[in-house]
Amino acid sequence: MSQTPKQSAERPVPTSADVARLAGVSRATVSYVLNNTSAVRISEPTRRRVREAAEELGYVPHAAARSLRAGHTRMVLLPTAHVPVGPLYSQFFNELQWALRRLDYTVVQYGSLGLEGDEAARAWAELRPVAVVSFGEVALTRHSVDVLKRSGAKAVITLGPRRVEGAHSLVMDQSEIGSCAVSHLVARGRRAIGVVMPEQPGLELFSEPRLEGARRAASVTGARIEPLPLSYDEESAAALAARWRELELDAVYAYNDEHAQLLMRALQDADIDVPGATAVIGADDLLLGRLLRPRLSTVHIDMVTGRRLAELVDGMVREPGDEPEIHDLMGARAVHRESS
Repeated sequence: MSQTPKQSAERPVPTSADVARLAGVSRATVSYVLNNTSAVRISEPTRRRVREAAEELGYVPHAAARSLRAGHTRMVLLPTAHVPVGPLYSQFFNELQWALRRLDYTVVQYGSLGLEGDEAARAWAELRPVAVVSFGEVALTRHSVDVLKRSGAKAVITLGPRRVEGAHSLVMDQSEIGSCAVSHLVARGRRAIGVVMPEQPGLELFSEPRLEGARRAASVTGARIEPLPLSYDEESAAALAARWRELELDAVYAYNDEHAQLLMRALQDADIDVPGATAVIGADDLLLGRLLRPRLSTVHIDMVTGRRLAELVDGMVREPGDEPEIHDLMGARAVHRESS
């Protein structure tokens, strides 16, 4: 039996020349339309014809080629979070990504687990991003920032409790949250205050500055601060509640609303009255805290919106400037409810 030659099942990759032929326009017109170039006036019927031709052929512009022509990418690199950041921060990150997309940036999340400092910067630089927004989990150095800038990054922006030399620093002062919570408890007459320290890896980036702020607020009145390690599970909360009386604490700042809800239920199960014997306050001001009984006191965190941060990124890309800027991204205020 004779065999017919094997034919390739692969279809040729459509090019901008194919789109131009089908739409009856020049390749330059195709480029202007598909790159949303506003400097060149093109009629709406022509734009529609080009888009329909691209759709029919399955043509997608080549990002690397476009970046080569422009001399830079429109990519903003966001190292992925590998710590449990909670609902408030998740909402903030989502807003940031949507806002950057509306400003015509391509947002790329980079899995950076296991990468540190200069190693991370070199890996990110390989993608030639126009901007990097690092949320503080990777400890960048001045050299890391220089590596990124030499690769073409017009803005290196860090979010976190500490400034990074050479980078634009968007400071989120976590210590203010702990200070605000303990100041509230002290004002309510509490003098022996536990501070929950979550045991999930990575959260020390937030919990340690909050503990520092709690101690600062307590030092004014001489209140006692007791760090309380706590895993985010019922067994750990029950074990802590079981020895609560021997700790002789009359209040607890429980890191955030989720840990506060977990611990408050364990205290109630151990017949410890909230707020009579122990006042409880969380942070983040989540809706669920208002549905509990007693309603949960909390620290409301006033964060800059994701849209505002995206606008800052865009401004830094358009006009990089020589001197790194520092922006304060966060404020905090206590919200008194029934649990304290």
